[in-house]
Amino acid sequence: KLQLAMMEKSADVTDLREDVAEMERMLEAYLAFARGDGAEESAPANVAALIDDVVSRYSRDGAPVGSSITGLPKQMALKPVAFERCLGNLVGNAVRYGTRVEVHARRIEGAIQIDVDDDGPGIPEDKREEVFRAFLRLEPSRNPETGGVGLGLTIARDVARGMGGEVSLGDSPLGGLRATLTIPL
Repeated sequence: KLQLAMMEKSADVTDLREDVAEMERMLEAYLAFARGDGAEESAPANVAALIDDVVSRYSRDGAPVGSSITGLPKQMALKPVAFERCLGNLVGNAVRYGTRVEVHARRIEGAIQIDVDDDGPGIPEDKREEVFRAFLRLEPSRNPETGGVGLGLTIARDVARGMGGEVSLGDSPLGGLRATLTIPL
């Protein structure tokens, strides 16, 4: 970084600075991921309220996020901070790529299921497992405004699995992507 700061400005130096900035963002994201939520203990939590908190946070920022919650238990044991991070990553991706986002939560046999639907471009079916790999971004731009560092889905799936659940991807009825978070009761 110091050598780059001392160099004369040129297109090549600008590209190198962007590379270094991207590496720093990736490293910070990885360290946050590595520190993770592993130390958080499960505790009784109002999952509907946690979902409402995530949806409200994005709605306050002007994102077009709607929600419906039906039949969830009043309390369930989970890691609330990790759960909010997981759901926040899924909603954040939907908001980033779609113009309309819907979050639907319901109880299914022995679990809760939360679908996050958007009307964005979606992810090709043959890439849907691949996008869970750390630091993989289908959108190749280095612009942090158009994408993250490629850890959002990795973290979401890791958190879900840490609670005995899963995150999967499919087609949304809105025309984009559906991310489904399932957590056992």
